[in-house]
Amino acid sequence: MPIGIYIHIPFCRSKCPYCDFYSFASGEPQKEEYAKAVCRELEKWGRLDTRADTLYFGGGTPTLLGAERLCRIISKAREHFSLEGAEITVEANPSGDVSEQFYALKEGGVNRLSFGLQSAKDCELLSLGRRHTARDAEKAVNAAQKAGFDNISLDLMLGIEGQTTESLTYSIGFCKDLGASHVSAYILKIEEGTPFYDRRHALCLPDEDETSKLYLAACEELEKAGFSQYEISNFAKKGRESRHNLKYWNCEEYLGIGPSAHSFLQGRRFYTPRDFDGFLKEAQYIDDGPGGDEEEYIMLRLRLTEGVDAGDFRRRYGKDLPPRLIKKAKSLDGLVECDEKGIRITRQGFLVSNRVITEILSE
Repeated sequence: MPIGIYIHIPFCRSKCPYCDFYSFASGEPQKEEYAKAVCRELEKWGRLDTRADTLYFGGGTPTLLGAERLCRIISKAREHFSLEGAEITVEANPSGDVSEQFYALKEGGVNRLSFGLQSAKDCELLSLGRRHTARDAEKAVNAAQKAGFDNISLDLMLGIEGQTTESLTYSIGFCKDLGASHVSAYILKIEEGTPFYDRRHALCLPDEDETSKLYLAACEELEKAGFSQYEISNFAKKGRESRHNLKYWNCEEYLGIGPSAHSFLQGRRFYTPRDFDGFLKEAQYIDDGPGGDEEEYIMLRLRLTEGVDAGDFRRRYGKDLPPRLIKKAKSLDGLVECDEKGIRITRQGFLVSNRVITEILSE
């Protein structure tokens, strides 16, 4: 099976108050050093003679590395992992200064862009500490389409200050009108160590019931707009599901490069510490134990709307789904569907997915 490759680009102009990803501001010398270090790691891991069919640049803000460096990394990955027919995604913030990179990225092999829109309402963007406006986002997406990109994903955030079903519906319509082929709709989570966490008691966020209503409304509106739900927080036009992210949820193998990146290769999980200088000198890969067992597979697959497929489980592990698992699933009526095809969490169940998955897997 071909693997996926994730490359973490840890650069941002400024830190959003809700973000706990590993990122920071940097200068040009650091960016050049980093590009060389990433190429070094691709060359090292390429000795495994493994093919990759997805390459994903996440961050941070990958476009801050610059199109020339990103394309140089793609060339190095292609040299050592083939990448024939691969989905190559670059994340970007939808500000006007990225538009000039799109032609170079397209020529370099990028065929999918993912923009951190978050909202089409400027007041909501301001509350999230975002640097762009809705108009900026519109210009960036239009520029990407003009450069030849027809596979564009937009991120939306749910459960933010001042958000209503009306403003959310407006943002979804905005995505549809821009011609997006994929939408990720994530519920805001207040992470420890972020500015939002420090002032969490002062934030006027929707309560749990209101957030649930926003999530269900988002699912319904996205479906009306032609986006089919295929994972808890992800919706796509037909054939435009994120092939790279599906590797995570299908418990398939991938290589992560860069500080804070995680990997799953040859049955083992490992990660690279959040240490930029250390990565530049010599990347460390810390073992995180075995991966891919039955429980992990079930846990990940239950994030998908198609859930755990009984036939696929049988092919992978050489046995039927455990009876105790089926019994647990059937006891969660309304939250889980269970039949001869397998086990699936319902949309209502997705609202409490962690609890549902824990209950199904409990002894």
